[in-house]
Amino acid sequence: MILVFGGTTEGRKAVEVLEEGGNTYYYSTKTGEQDITLHHGQRIDGALDAETMQTFCREHGIRLIVDAAHPFASQLHQTIAQVSELLNVPPIRYERIYPERDPEITWIDDYSQIPRDIHSLLATTGVQSIAKLKPLEAEGIRIYYRILQRESSIALALKQGASQEQLCYFEDPQDIPVEAEAILLKESGLSGGFSEKVEAAKAKGMRIIALKRSQTPAIFTIVNGPYGLRRMVEKLLPEFYSLHSGLTTGTCATAAAIAATIKLLKNETPEEVPVVLPNGETIHVPVRYGEDCAYCVKDAGDDPDVTNGLEIGAVVEHALMQGRRSLIVIEGGMGVGTFTLPGFDYPPGSPAINKAPREMICKNIEPLIDEHTPLNITIFVPQGEEIARRTFNPRLGIEGGISIIGVSGIVKPFSEEAFIDSIRKCMTVAKASGSDRVVINSGGKSERFVKGLYPDLPAQAFVEYGNYIGETLKIAHELDIRNVTLGVMLGKAVKLAAGHLDTHSRRATMDKAFVKQLLDEAHCDVDITPITLARELWDLLPKEKAKAFAQVIISHCANHCAPLLPNGSLTILLITDEGTIY
Repeated sequence: MILVFGGTTEGRKAVEVLEEGGNTYYYSTKTGEQDITLHHGQRIDGALDAETMQTFCREHGIRLIVDAAHPFASQLHQTIAQVSELLNVPPIRYERIYPERDPEITWIDDYSQIPRDIHSLLATTGVQSIAKLKPLEAEGIRIYYRILQRESSIALALKQGASQEQLCYFEDPQDIPVEAEAILLKESGLSGGFSEKVEAAKAKGMRIIALKRSQTPAIFTIVNGPYGLRRMVEKLLPEFYSLHSGLTTGTCATAAAIAATIKLLKNETPEEVPVVLPNGETIHVPVRYGEDCAYCVKDAGDDPDVTNGLEIGAVVEHALMQGRRSLIVIEGGMGVGTFTLPGFDYPPGSPAINKAPREMICKNIEPLIDEHTPLNITIFVPQGEEIARRTFNPRLGIEGGISIIGVSGIVKPFSEEAFIDSIRKCMTVAKASGSDRVVINSGGKSERFVKGLYPDLPAQAFVEYGNYIGETLKIAHELDIRNVTLGVMLGKAVKLAAGHLDTHSRRATMDKAFVKQLLDEAHCDVDITPITLARELWDLLPKEKAKAFAQVIISHCANHCAPLLPNGSLTILLITDEGTIY
């Protein structure tokens, strides 16, 4: 069981991550005022001291604590650390992402260090800080307090001695509601709007004073994003998720490049390296080393990925700046494929390393070097050429190895997003092939039958949609593909005819009542009581009625699919197991 301390943006994100597990957890806030929906979580509200927290953890079998509370809830952080150590329950700190400390800002450790040479101050440090700031008023400093505009906050502010005239309210971090010489901020991180507040204050010429965040107790494992949180929960409480996440080839290549760079520049070989993902969060990835390289073993989690277990390596070398456009040049080595067709992020002849992984590698390497350190980075995959034969790469025109891909950096098991992204890439290549028609099918079997009708189309014009018929047609519309043929077999066709544009069994099953309606429309008197699979209908239908039945199904499918391709022409083909096409 997991206990989460939230009430923040990070708490909300933690809930999203834990909801994916489908298991019970507890979500605790101090005031109970956060508006949040829990499906599998149980909410508890009210402050917990060490004794109460211990009792709760024991009584509810808590085996993992996630501290996603405000960074300045220092007493709570200390209490969680104390209880975790006492009960031997591992704690995770879901930290915010913080920008580097700006030297133009006056940084302080506590309120006593606020400079006294100011005349007016806008304090955005929350209602609880008013009592700590009141003594400054006795020294002649005029203070305005920015608080949340809710009854409980206003009542507490007045109780601590603030006047109505000193209170101001705003939700937009860039809104400065009063004229003041200086502004007092908490180091609240990106999600706390710290950068926006600083930008707004600088625009008004205000002096900026920032209270540093407190140090996180050493007992915590720190994450600063949803992917890191999920991976840490998978590690510390593996049974919480039935399926575990993995890393993209892009993340593995980035980790290898970081490790190889550190080895080259510092002669150090850490066992894991920090990798900044495209969403800005940092995860730590295990790496290994060769004589002149570093590599990462691809961990696909529970996603059925043929690249799982592959070694993805990087060689990093010093280079000369002469004739270069950038400090970092990324090349593909052994086992990394080459683009041979248009439609990708880079032109034919380029190594098959997509834009997102390239940007990820550069973003992670740039902080390690300066303008006098140009580097050549070569990504290689020893078994890449062999494994590529078991992927879509040959059809896509990627030759000689695998492609280095990944938009988010993390692979969720059986990820719909990842599958749809692959469909989009295939559709983009299909359009770039110059074909005047794209043929979409559920899989290799139906594709083999349909190919006979279109012998002149290139291989890239045939795209598998799996179960995502609706999404594939939407992509065709977005790419302005005007002529689409949809090949579908009866099992998916009866679901599609009923309006299920995603035909996966977890979302749609065969509706016998609807199938009976289709048969009636085709004037077919067939008893379907004994059937369990739609394809059994072909054996029950009189041969002379099969065409009429097929036309009815195709008509219903067209009613749901054609509107998704408003500027194009859609041809729907119904295919039997023996290869007959209607």
